[in-house]
Amino acid sequence: MKKLRISIENVKNLLEAKGVKPSFQRISVLKYLLQENNHPSVDTIYKNLVSQIPTLSRTTVYNTLKLLSEKEVISTLSISNTDLRFDFVGEPHDHFQCNTCGKIYDIYEISDFSELKTVDGHQVQEMQLHLKGTCNRCLESLN
Repeated sequence: MKKLRISIENVKNLLEAKGVKPSFQRISVLKYLLQENNHPSVDTIYKNLVSQIPTLSRTTVYNTLKLLSEKEVISTLSISNTDLRFDFVGEPHDHFQCNTCGKIYDIYEISDFSELKTVDGHQVQEMQLHLKGTCNRCLESLN
């Protein structure tokens, strides 16, 4: 997957547009999510940023992700039972997790349910579709 080039100014503007004060740590966490697009956990983000930001703590990463999720800048994925993953909201998409390698892929070909507001009288506030199976890379390696 191609790594995106994201400017600090663009990340700062995105945070400000969502009402989030753009601290250095917040900019760094969101920039990581935008560039890597790997649906990381708190620990993954922390391990990748702590060498650049020695004062960074796991708590700061967690609190930043919580705030960004509350402000709907990112979404929180609970695909596995063991940890939470995080993803930039961007354009609507769903997720596929490979049971073999564990990688999580963005899927754009699923039917659009974005207009769904109620189901059986229940008000819909959030939707997440998680597919699991074997990714094409793992299937190729099996053959």
